[in-house]
Amino acid sequence: MATEIFMPKLGMSMTEGSIVRWMRKDGDTISKGEPLFEVQTDKVVIEAESPGAGVLKILTGEGIVVPVFTTIGWVLAPGEKVPEAGAGALEVEQAVSAKPPEEVAKAAPGESAMAVSTVPGRIPASPAAKRIAREVGVDLTAVKGTGPGGRIVANDVEAFAEAMRVKASPVARRMAQEAGLDLSKVTGTGPGGRITKEDVEREAAKPAVAASAPTIAPVPAVPVGAETIPVAGIRKVIFERMAYSSNTVARVTEFVEVDATDLVALRTQLKAELQKTEDVAVGYNDLLIMIVAKALHEHPLVNSTIADREIKLLPQINIGLAVDTERGLLVPVIRDADRKSLVEIVREVRALASRAVAGASLPDDLTGGTFTITNLGMYEIDGFTPIVNLPESAILGVGRIQAKPAVYEGQIAIRQMMILSLSFDHRSIDGAPAARFLQRVKHLIEKPYLLLM
Repeated sequence: MATEIFMPKLGMSMTEGSIVRWMRKDGDTISKGEPLFEVQTDKVVIEAESPGAGVLKILTGEGIVVPVFTTIGWVLAPGEKVPEAGAGALEVEQAVSAKPPEEVAKAAPGESAMAVSTVPGRIPASPAAKRIAREVGVDLTAVKGTGPGGRIVANDVEAFAEAMRVKASPVARRMAQEAGLDLSKVTGTGPGGRITKEDVEREAAKPAVAASAPTIAPVPAVPVGAETIPVAGIRKVIFERMAYSSNTVARVTEFVEVDATDLVALRTQLKAELQKTEDVAVGYNDLLIMIVAKALHEHPLVNSTIADREIKLLPQINIGLAVDTERGLLVPVIRDADRKSLVEIVREVRALASRAVAGASLPDDLTGGTFTITNLGMYEIDGFTPIVNLPESAILGVGRIQAKPAVYEGQIAIRQMMILSLSFDHRSIDGAPAARFLQRVKHLIEKPYLLLM
């Protein structure tokens, strides 16, 4: 009996994914549970297993973005054919991949480059309608049926497809409709010029340009022989999200110099003690997570997000910690940080960071953050202006701790000083509330015994 292979949903926030690599070839005999393909989500590559044993039939090629739960292949018995609802997708994608974008744009309905949408079996539609829907990338849930009892017939799908001449994913269409964007004016970067959700986000982030705006000079050509780094995978996500944040957030950054002498002493004592009793080594980031969590609990406006033109105060304090990896910047999230002990935070940070560096992060490791800490002190950076990690409202930049002369109790003394920089979204947080939060973080660093109160 045929077994469908779906695009898996690997995290609460995952809506679509792409196949990085099929580990077996079309037509191979496979076993249930064996590694079958690798899936690329926003920042994670996960290995998926075969749901059954038999002959592999691949429907979705590598690099094609499709919604979760879309049928991407089948496991068939020897001699068994692909059920009608799954037929044609492989040929469509092969035909598209073999044609240049300009030819794909003129292709007949059977050669559409749009991703094949999931077609739930409960939708009343004729076999011909289902076949045409898969060929031209139409989501039957959006088609109004004119057949008996509202059944969707072939003419309904063809008419709907004609109205969808602009190639775009279902998610991109919905986002464009919500944002009031004209898809015909959006440049698609997907296969065959297909418009993706990232294209819509990028277009929505563009500021309005006045009719009298001056003409911008063209960017100079790249010198011949320049090394090229592809904007793909994690770099593509960083590329687009940072640009989107920069163009969306009304960013303000506040700086404060902090005397971290007592924090340094506390960390030295805790590191020695907990190394013996708990076999953990406490770092400055662990202590900063505790400090920031306490400050966020006292200043909930900083632990917020903007959604549906409303400021939403978030019930959980989930702190992301920026981690540098060979594949790019990742931000693992320590959930409910305000409810965890220092030892729990240390162990969780180590586990999350280890998986991130090894490229083995789980999807939910990198989602759900409400505030981010980014520390560049180990690179001898004193201060910087971090970019807000949307949909969060603020991010704390941490500079190096450095022994330097400072005024202490009316005298010049050598103290361990550091600079903190808080970048925040002025749409939701004003300067004074942000300053009060940063001031509280400063006080907790300078007097870490306040963590006990």
